[in-house]
Amino acid sequence: MSHALPYEVNCSILLTDLPLLERPAAAKAAGFDAVEFWWPFDTAVPAQRDVDAFVRAIDEAGVRLVGLNFFAGNMPGGERGLVSWPARSREFRDNIDLTVEIGERLGCTAFNALYGNRVDDASPEEQDALALENLALAARSAARIGGTVLVEPVSGPQPYPLRTAADALAVIDRVQADSGATNLGLLADLYHLAANGDDVDKVIADHVDRIAHVQIADNPGRNEPGTGSLPLQRQLAAIENGGYRGWVGLEYKASGQAGPFDWLPRERRS
Repeated sequence: MSHALPYEVNCSILLTDLPLLERPAAAKAAGFDAVEFWWPFDTAVPAQRDVDAFVRAIDEAGVRLVGLNFFAGNMPGGERGLVSWPARSREFRDNIDLTVEIGERLGCTAFNALYGNRVDDASPEEQDALALENLALAARSAARIGGTVLVEPVSGPQPYPLRTAADALAVIDRVQADSGATNLGLLADLYHLAANGDDVDKVIADHVDRIAHVQIADNPGRNEPGTGSLPLQRQLAAIENGGYRGWVGLEYKASGQAGPFDWLPRERRS
């Protein structure tokens, strides 16, 4: 089964042999029309000149920005978001409007709010209550530009509590019940769901109407499609048949066996 959903490149995990600001142009040269990024700066509120340089790099490359993470802490160091982290909640709140402003400048309306790991100095209940507040604040800010806040299940060894689609949807439902915000959606990373043991086909069948963004990598290994055992083309076709019309983010680690995009014919990249 094939699908017609458009692909775009996550420039925070791919093309990393290049400086960050050169990656949008490299994605365009490889045949893609759109990109996504994790938060591309080291701090929640970088200097304005650095923000302007990032916006300019995407504009000048001639690609669209279709996904952007809120500041999530030190991702290489294992941090996975500040939404539920009391000691760093202020950083997240300081970052919200800037993230949405970058989206507004570049026409991006999908903003991923990584929930954050469990921490030793706060109870899970305290963390979850804080997360509801912060997600509502982010949703309110994003709504100003017609944006959506994404909530993502994540795999890996870190103590990240949202592991399944049901975990993420329960959080979204609680935010909606508490705040009335309706602009939150599931980020369905098919690799993370499969790696955590979720039934990806059942998630798609039951919740495709809740999926606001899609990312892929093969499992096991988190490398490009075709290196593992996930039926990604069939699953993407099911997502499309269910009514999803958004982008598919390529968020994998290139295996190095070939060019990072050799698995995808060039005519399917744009």
